Amino acid sequence: MLDLRITKQLGDFHLDVTFDAPAGVTAIFGRSGSGKTSVVNAIAGLSLPDAGRIAIGEQVLFDTKNRINLRPQKRRTGYVFQDARLFPHMSVRQNLAYGGRHDWDRIIATLGLESLLDRRPAGLSGGEKQRVALGRALASDPQILLMDEPLAALDAPRKAEILPYLERLRDEVQIPIIYVSHDVSEVARLATTLVILDAGRVVANGPLGEVLSQPGTVPLLGVREAGAVIQTKIAGRLQDDGLTELAFSGGRLMLPGQFGKLGDRVRLRIAAQDVILATTRPAGISALNVLPVTITAMEQGRGPGVAVRLLAGEDPLLARVTRRSAQRMGLSVGQQVFAIIKATAVRPEDVGH
Repeated sequence: MLDLRITKQLGDFHLDVTFDAPAGVTAIFGRSGSGKTSVVNAIAGLSLPDAGRIAIGEQVLFDTKNRINLRPQKRRTGYVFQDARLFPHMSVRQNLAYGGRHDWDRIIATLGLESLLDRRPAGLSGGEKQRVALGRALASDPQILLMDEPLAALDAPRKAEILPYLERLRDEVQIPIIYVSHDVSEVARLATTLVILDAGRVVANGPLGEVLSQPGTVPLLGVREAGAVIQTKIAGRLQDDGLTELAFSGGRLMLPGQFGKLGDRVRLRIAAQDVILATTRPAGISALNVLPVTITAMEQGRGPGVAVRLLAGEDPLLARVTRRSAQRMGLSVGQQVFAIIKATAVRPEDVGH
């Protein structure tokens, strides 16, 4: 568990951040200039806070009250930057060994590096370079792994290449991983905990699903990016239609494509703008997914939109409708309505494991 409480004045910008990060991926999300990289650099020891405390379990890295400030090389932090920063004259094997030899075989297997060991960075794709940088950081036996926008420099195919390895890393590595990003799809696919920063302060913090489904996060994430994340299982296939059937506490969903095998867990991000509400069960429509839901919260946005939090079984969803629609339908907290989700609304990048 990472325990972080820091303040720092950076010119006119004041950083005042407090949060805990358990094992798993804690994503720090925010717009450019919100303080994300400043927080990560403080954990690594590359930036000195004015006051506060940083500890990983029993190991105190920084504490102004007790005058503790470990040097970066004493902090056992693995740091992965936007660019891989590999040594160009070394092979992949040598780059990994530079980090250390901790859990060598498992790291190579987890990140799929076996076929790359004798190659040099110039012969690697962007995604392969980032996997090597990850391996080098993990080989140093870190207490915490810091990842600052590690996919920001990659195009969509390279992101799709590396995301499954990051999912595997999240599930297998039993240390806190701090993942800085401004990409909601990445965060929704990888994170277990979410911290949202705005102007140097924490404005939302908690388990990923709970934070994303809160109506108040819509302006922080962006109206086109806001949405909820649900955990599902592959329950069946419609071979003739090329559809996969997914089960969760709120019912069943049909999505195009065939991925995974029966019983596999699948994580879905459903954008709020792709959820349509109806006060009665609709008939004669093309959408395959109609779920009975209960409205649990509503919040008026800065513009004409209203964010509506829904409960489908035990899982939260989020919808965004216009104020006119909310008034015309008489929407209110506690009301039972129907959520309509087009099968094609969930993009491939919003499907993870």
